[in-house]
Amino acid sequence: MFGTQNILVHIPLGAGGYDLSWIEAAGTLAGLLCIWLASLEKIINYPFGLINVTLFAIIFFQIQLYASLLLQLFFFAANIYGWYAWSRSSDGQRPELRIRWLPLPKALLLLAVCVVAIIMMTLWIDPVFAALTRAALAVLGIFGLQTTMPELSPDAFPFWDASMMVLSIVAMILMTRKYVENWLLWSAVNVISVVIFAIQGVWAMALEYLILTFIALNGTRLWMRSAREHSPHALS
Repeated sequence: MFGTQNILVHIPLGAGGYDLSWIEAAGTLAGLLCIWLASLEKIINYPFGLINVTLFAIIFFQIQLYASLLLQLFFFAANIYGWYAWSRSSDGQRPELRIRWLPLPKALLLLAVCVVAIIMMTLWIDPVFAALTRAALAVLGIFGLQTTMPELSPDAFPFWDASMMVLSIVAMILMTRKYVENWLLWSAVNVISVVIFAIQGVWAMALEYLILTFIALNGTRLWMRSAREHSPHALS
């Protein structure tokens, strides 16, 4: 049931088409629902987010993308925290979490951190992913899952891959705190993903991220409007 060889449908996209497995279809659907519900500020987005990252982690394990698997573990923890943060009611000490803009000093600091992180990841992305893969293998070995170290090819698009990774992590953190800027970052990540996947001929994923781009742009519009309606003294 959870195997990538269990094909749901053959999609006639690109050279030779694309075999969409049940687990990839379920994970993708959960991811789309998560982002769409988050754009509407619905807390139920987080259960779908947990389903999405769990299924994608299983997929990445099967196709031996262990660094991507570790990234899903971060997203799993971020979804748990976001669920807690969004559901926390006012206790008289701290105001309820509301949609708002990131204060300018924090925004500039975060921009600088992103630039530095992207430059460093671009220069060191191959050894970093190799180290993450070895760490993932060590963790799997603790649970008795012995696998051999896969042969890792150099990253095809180091700058853009590093940008997607760094911006995705930052966007996820900002989403858990209900900052409008998270949707701007998700929009950038999705646009980059569409172009990269199209160049690589992975048309199904390119189409998925094109849909996510429109959802993120709509989320930007909705959250900007909500931020204008909220008090400027919302929780930071």
